Amino acid sequence: MDDHAVIAGRSRVSDRGARGQTMYGLVNRALAEMVTADHGAEVWQEIKDASGIDVGEFHAMMPYPDEVTVGLIGAASARLQIPPSVVLRALGAYWIRYTAKEGYGDLLQLAGGSFPAFLQNLDAMHARVGLSFPELQPPSFRCTDVTEASLTFHYYSARSGLTDMVLGLLEGLGQLFSLDVSITPLTLKDAGADHDTFHVTYAPL
Repeated sequence: MDDHAVIAGRSRVSDRGARGQTMYGLVNRALAEMVTADHGAEVWQEIKDASGIDVGEFHAMMPYPDEVTVGLIGAASARLQIPPSVVLRALGAYWIRYTAKEGYGDLLQLAGGSFPAFLQNLDAMHARVGLSFPELQPPSFRCTDVTEASLTFHYYSARSGLTDMVLGLLEGLGQLFSLDVSITPLTLKDAGADHDTFHVTYAPL
């Protein structure tokens, strides 16, 4: 989640199908840090105010309704004058660096020593993270047709509108492994498919 133009047109932030679901504050903290680093603390405060969310600081280990994150993404999009898909994609790429800094670097290293191995171990990594975050409601990922230079990436989620964050995650992982990653959508849930699938190619930078 040029391929970005295709995704940006179809993947928009939404709480459709996610009512009653929660997301840990770690995600909102990552968004806050990313915006603050790029635009300053005053802009982040304006985004929070515009979202109508009365939270001084998000607690990493506390679950918040999905609507909180949806509201923040929408407010960030409006304030920064960029599509929600661009905010989500940037957040996905930033997430890799952020989680490593927040003490999950060892877990990231255990997930795999290569780009395809890491992707194939994402579900197992989420299972381990779930020991610390009991209310975690993660997506599921699967890789097929894996070669030395490409794979088909499958993304399953009960949530809608977060595809671009996953695409940013793939790009962030590419940076982690010093790879040039290219993503081509094959099927999209928003277009009626059972789940999203992407053809992902990767080559050394």
